Amino acid sequence: MEIADRRIEDKDVLVLKGRLEIASAKKLKSRVSNLIQENRFKLIVDMTDVDFIDSSGLGTLVSALRAVNEKNGDLKVVGLQQQVRSVFELTRLHRILGIFDDVEAAAKSFP
Repeated sequence: MEIADRRIEDKDVLVLKGRLEIASAKKLKSRVSNLIQENRFKLIVDMTDVDFIDSSGLGTLVSALRAVNEKNGDLKVVGLQQQVRSVFELTRLHRILGIFDDVEAAAKSFP
């Protein structure tokens, strides 16, 4: 998996490409940890180019959400492909994570 990043004002956008599974989940977790250490707690995870997610990937997103919430931040997810969205709905994570169609909508949803 490739992870690129960019900023929109005070929000960090992590752009994922590939499969979010056990090996790549560790990479994402490390990237989120680094951002938190830099006091950056408003995260947007762009999953437009993610075509598969497993339980490790889901766990990493929940863990990242919990970590930024502890710092009064938040994590939003954007661009879910249908197969990935189905996994979110099956596990009911769509009720926990803010899911948006695009990065701009997610960025505007932060207080």
